[in-house]
Amino acid sequence: MVVGAGLAGLSTTLHLLGAGRRVTVVERDPRPGGRAGRLELGGYLIDTGPTVLTMPDIADEAFAAVGTSLRDRVDLIPLHPAYRARFADGSTLDVHTDAAAMEAEIERFAGGAEAARYHRLRHWLGELYRTERGRFLDADFDSPFQLLTPDLLRLAALGGFGRWEARIARHLRDERLRRVFSFQALYAGVPPERALAAYAVIAFMDTIAGVYFPRGGMYALPRAMAEAAAEAGAEFRYGQRVTGLERTGDRVSAVLTADARIPCDAVVLTPDLPVTYRLLGRAPRRPTRLRHAPSAVVLHAGCDRTWPELAHHTLSFGHAWRGTFRQLTRTGELMSDPSLLITRPTATDPGLAPPGRHLHYVLAPCPNTDIGPGAVDWSGLAPRYRDSLLRELDRRGLTGIASAIETECLVTPADWSGLGHAAGTPFSAAHTFGQTGPFRPRNLVRGTANAVLAGCGTTPGVGVPPVLLSGKLAAARITGPRKRAAATGRTIPTTRGARR
Repeated sequence: MVVGAGLAGLSTTLHLLGAGRRVTVVERDPRPGGRAGRLELGGYLIDTGPTVLTMPDIADEAFAAVGTSLRDRVDLIPLHPAYRARFADGSTLDVHTDAAAMEAEIERFAGGAEAARYHRLRHWLGELYRTERGRFLDADFDSPFQLLTPDLLRLAALGGFGRWEARIARHLRDERLRRVFSFQALYAGVPPERALAAYAVIAFMDTIAGVYFPRGGMYALPRAMAEAAAEAGAEFRYGQRVTGLERTGDRVSAVLTADARIPCDAVVLTPDLPVTYRLLGRAPRRPTRLRHAPSAVVLHAGCDRTWPELAHHTLSFGHAWRGTFRQLTRTGELMSDPSLLITRPTATDPGLAPPGRHLHYVLAPCPNTDIGPGAVDWSGLAPRYRDSLLRELDRRGLTGIASAIETECLVTPADWSGLGHAAGTPFSAAHTFGQTGPFRPRNLVRGTANAVLAGCGTTPGVGVPPVLLSGKLAAARITGPRKRAAATGRTIPTTRGARR
């Protein structure tokens, strides 16, 4: 049994099916997707969750488990550039994943010496990724002692336990370039000057491994995963909210909805951690309270025009940098000089909007409701913040954007809270040192023998690739890790964990 048909639940389902298990998926919404959902508004097809797809090979592993492939089911379009960075001084940098193209762009932007330094940074990021991929990203931790491997020494030698911003500064002197390779710390929920350098692996995914966009929008990925799972035998029960778990001793024997009792021999729970712990009737004890990542205000705007200086993804940096992170993570203030992610999906797929129209997605990081204004009243703040955001975009070159909007949807921390996301953030628990690796909430809960967790709140963490890996790891807890049979080369399951 899998509760939730988001990316984590769908990944779990495909890996379980590949191991020969029968799977029923219960989803409260009328279709799959979870955080990676779809909103249809006035002829615009809006992705309500992540807009950046990296490391598609991880998604492909889930499809391969049932004998199909990602590229057979989803038309993936590589983005060139992956991002366009626009700075407060008026300068612009296109971020290319191809080494030669990026070195040439940096030479144009900041000179030949900085391009040479980028070459060395690129090598370091690649080494960091290769060190972390199998041992740290794609692995369960039941004890901190499992970190004690030669790979840990290699990670330490690479500077992975230093600070992200400081490590980037050792390679690049141009402060603008440093931002391009450290803004990803927001995904981890920690300011770059305090984030572990090990998390710079996210910059590898974003700036080197490639950024892709599925034709039909990001929602095409969960839709294709659900279709592949259904064809492989999964049963989906949409529009059913799980209300409780029936227990027999230390085992979950059935999942309860408003109108059904569904027996199970194991259950994978993918809702946000507070919801999951409430269903289980227990939460693990921690020495300190979980700290959550900053949240975001997102404006989805369908417009009658666009601005050609926008790439598919545009990073619009303000003058301020460290101060904005203090506001987001410590003082709980809205960014006084915001850095914004502007996504224009119709630059790549015009079919997401009516003919001659354009879709824009503006993400403004903001404090979560544990520390920010969302703890007070977003209902009154939201329209004022929306207006100030549009004024700032107009000032940064998106002239007339307020009058160009035909239809819109504004999402605030209050809305994220309404969806069950702790602290009003879709980015879950921050990746502080005390919430990383073996110190992050585990995907097993003491006292329940056959329940496993998946999703961004558990291991390995936040982002599309880690969430897909969390589903793979959850499936392995039930079926046991899969290994190669020497004689035939086929994949066979071994037994351990939550399997009966």
